[in-house]
Amino acid sequence: MPTTVHEFAWPDRVVVGTIGDPGQRTFYLQVRTGKQIVSIAMEKQQSAQLAEKIDEVLDQLITLDGNPFSIPTSTPIELVDNDQLDTVEEQFRTGVMSLGWDPTTAQIVIEAYPLVDDENEDPLLEDDDTDAPEMLRVRMPVGTARAFAKRTREVVGAGRPICEICGYPIDADGHTCTLPEV
Repeated sequence: MPTTVHEFAWPDRVVVGTIGDPGQRTFYLQVRTGKQIVSIAMEKQQSAQLAEKIDEVLDQLITLDGNPFSIPTSTPIELVDNDQLDTVEEQFRTGVMSLGWDPTTAQIVIEAYPLVDDENEDPLLEDDDTDAPEMLRVRMPVGTARAFAKRTREVVGAGRPICEICGYPIDADGHTCTLPEV
């Protein structure tokens, strides 16, 4: 069965956002071009790592000698997107992700594949993402990528506050922690 590729070459919008209250949030990577919208569920940690890695790639590109690309060092103000997610219809829950750079278009490339249910997998078959029933591929220009990373860090950081004693999140209905043994 061929893989269905949800591809966005120059998206109108690409953001990470959440649905739910802190502690119960579901994270989504949402991409839109015109009326086409794809939303994929992600883990909070996947979101945080994606933002971190995008900034790392962009920062590395800035330091290249003879770099022909104009890479912003901070988020261009005109690209800031603080709006809520559009209507969310989850396409799939993200498993493996990859991040790359396309120098021919000066774009960051994100590929995401669905989480694989190991119980239904044949242990003799190799784990090959090319056999995934669907995938998401997003290409975004460098300014959009900076804005995406900034927003994603803010969304991830907007969760429950962290207890200064134990380092675990504090729930809205209280928190009980024990001091570490000395």
